[in-house]
Amino acid sequence: MTTTTIKSTDWVDGKRSLWAMGLLIPLMPFIAWGLVSLTGLGLFWWFGPMFFYGIVPLADYFVGDDKANPPESAVAKLEEDRYYRYVTYAYIPLQFIATILGAWMAVNGGLNWAEMLGLIFTVGLVNGVGINTAHELGHKKENVERWFAKITLAPVAYGHFFVEHNRGHHVRVATPEDPASSRMGESFWSFLPRTMIGSFTSAWELEKVRLEREGKSVWSLQNHNLQAWSMTVVFFGAISLVLGPIALLFLVVQAFYGATVLESVNYLEHYGLMRQKQADGRYERCEPRHSWNSNNTVTNLLLYQLQRHSDHHAHGTRRYQSLRHFEEAPQLPSGYTALVPVTYFPALWFMLMDRRVVAHYNGDLSKANLQPEKREALMARYHRPQVVEKAA
Repeated sequence: MTTTTIKSTDWVDGKRSLWAMGLLIPLMPFIAWGLVSLTGLGLFWWFGPMFFYGIVPLADYFVGDDKANPPESAVAKLEEDRYYRYVTYAYIPLQFIATILGAWMAVNGGLNWAEMLGLIFTVGLVNGVGINTAHELGHKKENVERWFAKITLAPVAYGHFFVEHNRGHHVRVATPEDPASSRMGESFWSFLPRTMIGSFTSAWELEKVRLEREGKSVWSLQNHNLQAWSMTVVFFGAISLVLGPIALLFLVVQAFYGATVLESVNYLEHYGLMRQKQADGRYERCEPRHSWNSNNTVTNLLLYQLQRHSDHHAHGTRRYQSLRHFEEAPQLPSGYTALVPVTYFPALWFMLMDRRVVAHYNGDLSKANLQPEKREALMARYHRPQVVEKAA
């Protein structure tokens, strides 16, 4: 079999213009407002969930997967193309305006409780997905992008993600010690408080250690957590001063929902996967096999290829447009937008995913990350290690 070498000068990103589709997410509240104004139907305040959990999975189904990888010879030029960065930068002002619009409508829109709930979910989705924008920017070395990451986290009040994700999760990923890696047999509702509390305390401890090493107080303005949280206080405070306490309540509730969107994604990205300990007691290096992957085209365009999570964890600073598919990475049965609602129903999630964890480890559940109180039951039900004969 012959292979064709593609020169960097010959390769073109056929999806280049399509990456701007990610901006549809912060436009959802505006689309909802327009549809309500056009039709008089308050139902359209639910446009965010309708689009994200309904239209996008259908589009994924009909468009299909994309397993194509850019040639390595083209990656340097691809990552130097600033268009891809501007796409992520553009998310930020739209996100802030959408949040302000949501708060204004919550106070002045005359919405009933069902319409208000739809507005909360629509705006919360904007800011929950905004954490993904912060995720892309926060991994980069350029200072301006790292500051943009903190700014993007302000409307969802999850500023500590900047610290915990980069210096906590990426170090401990796919281990029992990581609060953001879910365990086989652990429901989303058990995972949610564990990851929220664990991520918060981990971020604070990481900054405390860093600042003490530099001879500074944890309460210093150099604390990245305090910097990010202060942005939330200023943003929420300014809106509340203008619009009143109802606006503040709206902002807090949509922020909490937005954070749960992030954590549901965290839940499905490493479910049951575990890095093995080596002879020296340290965990093996993170490889593509330690993250669940998905190549659904439409969701990847909307989420800056977050679903190519295996390559992201193996190469954290690699930009979204150059992330690769690996055959050895375990594959999710569908895209994130279809699976996030499934995580809310433990029995359905376990039925869908537990057998995939078992298959990934060839029946040897001693290698999986298991929920401690369910370990015995899971081992009794699934542990059937397959004997792999070595070639003579």
